[in-house]
Amino acid sequence: MSRFLIFIGVALAIILGVHYYLWARLVRDPHLPPPAGTLATFALVLLAVSMPVTMALSRLRPGWARALAWPAFTWMGLMFLLLVGVAALDLVRLVVWVVRHAAAATPHDPERRTLIARVVAATAATAATAVGAVAIRGARPPIEVARVDVALARLPRAHDGLRLVQISDVHVGPTIGIGFVRDVVARINALEPDIVAITGDLVDGTVEELSAAVAPLGSLRARHGVYFVTGNHEYYSGAAPWIAELRRIGIRVLDNECVSIGEGADAFDLAGIADHSASQFGGPTTDEALALALAGRDRARELVLLAHQPRQFVAAQRHGVGLQLAGHTHGGQVWPFTLLVRLAQPFVAGLHRRGDSQIYVSRGTGYWGPPMRLGAPAEITHVVLRRA
Repeated sequence: MSRFLIFIGVALAIILGVHYYLWARLVRDPHLPPPAGTLATFALVLLAVSMPVTMALSRLRPGWARALAWPAFTWMGLMFLLLVGVAALDLVRLVVWVVRHAAAATPHDPERRTLIARVVAATAATAATAVGAVAIRGARPPIEVARVDVALARLPRAHDGLRLVQISDVHVGPTIGIGFVRDVVARINALEPDIVAITGDLVDGTVEELSAAVAPLGSLRARHGVYFVTGNHEYYSGAAPWIAELRRIGIRVLDNECVSIGEGADAFDLAGIADHSASQFGGPTTDEALALALAGRDRARELVLLAHQPRQFVAAQRHGVGLQLAGHTHGGQVWPFTLLVRLAQPFVAGLHRRGDSQIYVSRGTGYWGPPMRLGAPAEITHVVLRRA
């Protein structure tokens, strides 16, 4: 509980700090005349409050939260773009000020300072709005199908060319509903996959709220089955009820376990483990989950692992995993947030190799928070396994 309260306190402090900075640069410094300045201040206060209120209501009153979700989460994205734009322009102003100061330029001119502040505010607001519109369009269907060929040294010849379709980070919830899910299911089934893998963060809400929106996933068809592993958001939403619900609609949940794809010498192993955050909710650590899933397996067989977070790849390598399929990062979702994601995860998107192991990190199929994607398009990943 103390960790949760600290998180809430830090989040609120960041929200307040960002909005104060935006108010100072967009309202105070340009000296907006009344009533424009008063209205802008009131709007920023209202928008600042909308984000924590919406997140709180998503747990307490989901119906109310859905009504607020679109404006609150859209503002979250625009706020980030505004912050980046204003901060970048402030950096330019700082460089100019240093140069002018070093050159003993003309003395301080209040009217000129106000004019510059107004130009900065107008430029940042216009740019953020335009870029935000592009980002919103980038998050809407149809979702791109990204094909990637992966060569595996131990893959049986009988499975050369096997088609595995991965989706990740759909985040069915306040702004992603049944229509989005139906479209994804139709596009996956059109690929006629051998395996479908759902690598976590499928939902943002309880089974009671979202079971109807998730139900179309029961129509997924794959020759060797449809598989799911938990992400961190399943634990926020109630992992045990969701595992039961997905099993009810015909999806195989790999809860720290391994299954054989094929038979005898023509088989390889497909394993799935709980998210990295599971240990915070009474579940196993990544090392413990891998030990449970891989106990007694033949290490001479090829192994494909479903694990939500790229950071789990270090442990996966030690267990001889040939390929890990992951998500979690959203590819950064809205550039330049990508740069911050790199601080927390070893890989942000795409196929990477370390020694004899490879990892593919999906950019995600939906989005979290802002209904936006910029420089990180959503994907349905069509993985073709090849014998090396």
